[in-house]
Amino acid sequence: MKSPVPDYLQAVIDSVRSLTGGAVADYIPELAGANPERLAIAIATVEGAVYVAGDSKERFSIQSMSKPFTYALAIADRGLAEVAQHIDVEPSGEAFNEISLETGTGRPRNPMINAGAIAAHSLIAADSAAQRDARVHDFYSRFAGRELALDAELMQSEQSTGDRNLALGHLLKSFGVIDQDPVAAVNGYIRQCSLTVDVADLALMAATLANGGVQPVTGERLVDPLIVRQVLSVMTTCGMYDAAGDWLTTVGIPAKSGVSGGIIGVLPGQVGIAVFSPRLDSHGNSVRGVAMMERLSRDMNLHIMDAARPARSAMRSRRRVRAGGENATVFELQGDLVFVSTEALIRNAVDNPPDTELVVFDLSRVDEITDVARRMSIAATERLKADGKRVVLVDPRKIIAPLTLPDGTSPATLDSLEELEAGGSP
Repeated sequence: MKSPVPDYLQAVIDSVRSLTGGAVADYIPELAGANPERLAIAIATVEGAVYVAGDSKERFSIQSMSKPFTYALAIADRGLAEVAQHIDVEPSGEAFNEISLETGTGRPRNPMINAGAIAAHSLIAADSAAQRDARVHDFYSRFAGRELALDAELMQSEQSTGDRNLALGHLLKSFGVIDQDPVAAVNGYIRQCSLTVDVADLALMAATLANGGVQPVTGERLVDPLIVRQVLSVMTTCGMYDAAGDWLTTVGIPAKSGVSGGIIGVLPGQVGIAVFSPRLDSHGNSVRGVAMMERLSRDMNLHIMDAARPARSAMRSRRRVRAGGENATVFELQGDLVFVSTEALIRNAVDNPPDTELVVFDLSRVDEITDVARRMSIAATERLKADGKRVVLVDPRKIIAPLTLPDGTSPATLDSLEELEAGGSP
């Protein structure tokens, strides 16, 4: 049996492939040569499972998706109170590279615009610019779970066209927001933006935030939960620049975009998401990436304002029983079937396939099922059937039944497990 999640992600990619609006970020020479047709998506759960589809091996620069992580490191180094003296947390309502400083103090409006990101980079504790760069590089790599590479040619390309960022650096220095060489601060910011990632890296970085600061695969705690809360709050209101309001109402999850065409999204306690497509809209956000995130939010009930109960494990127990003279594997389920809980259930069946012909899913304790969980259940049932299994549902309240497969058939449905055990196998 194979997980249906990659097929679902491929369907998401296929649904946006016809969108050809927008343009690559041609104001940076190296980004101007990006292939506009590249498309990729990844989801990483807080348990460390990673699913990808599309051009998932494509490496691209992290760009402004780096900003939440530098902000987190600055807070870890300096404390929130000190960082707040240098960087505000209010939405600017302006483009990412606008000169958006607070009247009187000169503070950048938030750490997700360039001025705020330059200030955040300057707050990283270090004895030299080189040490600061190395600490940032190492921090990102630990979030991704592997050593990230630097695109030196891209870095030089951005530095050659970075006059506006240099102007921001000098302005910040003039207000006392940064106390170091503004050229070094801007070059350090550009360097962090030039580290290369793929969508799996980004999904794991986002999943680390979703997991309260613990990297899901390595288990290393990278930041304190209170820092994660601060970072996610600012991502929610400021992460998509002057499109933040539209984003919050339509997608509704903390997110950050980058002009290379990537977007990361975080659903706390559940998943980290990353999408990639280089064509950008007028706000500097990926056209296809936004569409993919909107689709995921609808399908997976990701919007943080949805009145849904927190996800928990769907599997209460897994055991063998005798039914009509044969053995059966029973998955006893509980709670809400959402993407994360259903993914964990399916992953259990993939990693440890049932060794009985009869497979029973007991939904007596299940309260609700989302649309994407239903589709995943249909795909999983179809694959079990293809593996020669007979699937039976115990669904007294018809939470999922009838479950019609693509071939028009439906698994047998009973009202209780006792009925199965007493009456024999269907």
